[in-house]
Amino acid sequence: MEDVLDVYKRLYDPFFPVVNMDEMPKQLIGETRTPIPRKPGQAQRIDYEYVRNGTANAFMFFSPLHNWRRVSIRKRKTALDWAYEIKKLVDEDFPDAKKIVLVMDNLNTHKIASLYKAFKPEEAHRLASKLEIHFTPKHGSWLNMAEIELSVLSRQALSKRMNDIETLTKRVETWARKRNEAKGTVDWQFTTEDARIKLRKLYPSINAN
Repeated sequence: MEDVLDVYKRLYDPFFPVVNMDEMPKQLIGETRTPIPRKPGQAQRIDYEYVRNGTANAFMFFSPLHNWRRVSIRKRKTALDWAYEIKKLVDEDFPDAKKIVLVMDNLNTHKIASLYKAFKPEEAHRLASKLEIHFTPKHGSWLNMAEIELSVLSRQALSKRMNDIETLTKRVETWARKRNEAKGTVDWQFTTEDARIKLRKLYPSINAN
């Protein structure tokens, strides 16, 4: 926990961007009946029945000091999917970075080994050398600011049903573009000092006798 909180104290540096990463599944739902359009004084009417069209996965990359985020929609959340997203992060999102300081949870696919599953050793090593990884602790996903952004995304753009991956992709890309243009960010206030007071029960008890 303190390792992640120390990362959040770092100042803005274009060559060492701090990027939070998280992912979230989204169920694709189709309508069994055509919704009745909204009328003056009356909300849109949607039938309670629906058709399940599978799921998709949203990969969120969020850099609070850059007021920037990217959301990618993929059909799956495999090691290969994560590796391809990391390659895009390195080569397209922050090509001039010397190191990308990546904060994420320790899901079994979020590993350097995933890069070696997706790419040749030389390419995997190149990508790995551009990353400085900091994992949030187990049961400490709330420390990941990308989780906050996913919550905002869910409330602002994903409350309605979407029946296919194309519609979902268009929706999240539009949301990310508008939020980037508005320079939306997260004002993180929780510090190591706060943790040692508010979460002191989580620290080991040392008796200096």
